[in-house]
Amino acid sequence: MRILITNDDGIYSPGLACLARVAAEYGEVIVMAPDVEQSSMGQAITSGKPITYKKSPIHFEGIEAYRVSGTPADCVALGTHLFEDIDLVLSGINIGSNLGNSAWHSGTLSAARQAVLFDIRGIALSVSVGEEEPDFEALEPFVSEALKEVVHEEERKLLNINFPRSPEGEIVWTNQSVRHYDGKVIANKDPMGRQHYWFTVVQIENVEEGTDRWAIRNGKTSITPMILDITDHEYLNRRKEQK
Repeated sequence: MRILITNDDGIYSPGLACLARVAAEYGEVIVMAPDVEQSSMGQAITSGKPITYKKSPIHFEGIEAYRVSGTPADCVALGTHLFEDIDLVLSGINIGSNLGNSAWHSGTLSAARQAVLFDIRGIALSVSVGEEEPDFEALEPFVSEALKEVVHEEERKLLNINFPRSPEGEIVWTNQSVRHYDGKVIANKDPMGRQHYWFTVVQIENVEEGTDRWAIRNGKTSITPMILDITDHEYLNRRKEQK
């Protein structure tokens, strides 16, 4: 199996190195990650200027690795162009969960989705954060278990995996929590007294059982199967029945 790995935190992220180590258990690994952080870039692609890549400045324990002057989606597009027969794209491990509505702007998940646009399986992986960065050495066995669950699950093209900060070992399949949006704009002033704004997220208190948010809240690893089709089929069918 040939596995392309990327992320949106950039080539220096410890989560990227952790994922590369675990993925190497399943086949040949190639890393192509942004040269700078590209968090919340969503499905953005670079169309107004060329994309370049260079050898990674850090060592990936014998794994071929490159830094790319582009977005996570660019990394997938370029990687699948340069290297033939990519069987699977893994994106992450993102430092910060990608739950619920964050699927729309997550660069991590968008990289996995870009793979599916190229008819390659894509899996996004993220971990919740607290006051300190995640302990990726402690997380590694849980990443291994999650990949063991899905790496050969060829029926599902797009998967979103989220780990709690301190996993308890249980893996649950969940649906995406979209009842509430956690995005919020906060106004503030800079040291010169000028108005500026931060787009941030707020804690959602009430979570629905069986969702990705519920799983993480309860210390479980969440796996959410997703699709590219965002058509409202229920409404479309009703319209057709009315004619």
